[in-house]
Amino acid sequence: QVQLVESGGGLVQAGGSLRLSCAASGLTFSYYAMGWFRQAPGKEREFVSAISWSGGSTYYADSLKGRFTISRDNAKNTLYLQMNNLKPEDTAVYYCAADRVWGIATRTVPRGYSIWGQGTQVTVSS
Repeated sequence: QVQLVESGGGLVQAGGSLRLSCAASGLTFSYYAMGWFRQAPGKEREFVSAISWSGGSTYYADSLKGRFTISRDNAKNTLYLQMNNLKPEDTAVYYCAADRVWGIATRTVPRGYSIWGQGTQVTVSS
């Protein structure tokens, strides 16, 4: 079956770093553009970052660019999100997502992705 499994979340102090991983199975990973989203309690799911099929193109939410770095290792079927200088407002459940399309109008919205992981909790304390 097609599956995305996030890991690497946890509790970290403000200013700290975490690296999230998303392990994909049941699909040809390199055929899929990938994205990271996050959702805090009471808020809508919001875009974090996206990466094209082979990693040649990346895209970030303006507010996060410079702190977060998306990458992928197609040989390992794994997507990563390096998060540095974490802030309390980064606290959320982080989801990875996949879709065959890399589109300017779809890469930054949840409806643009057809496959989702279960999420991993990131909590940043002040």
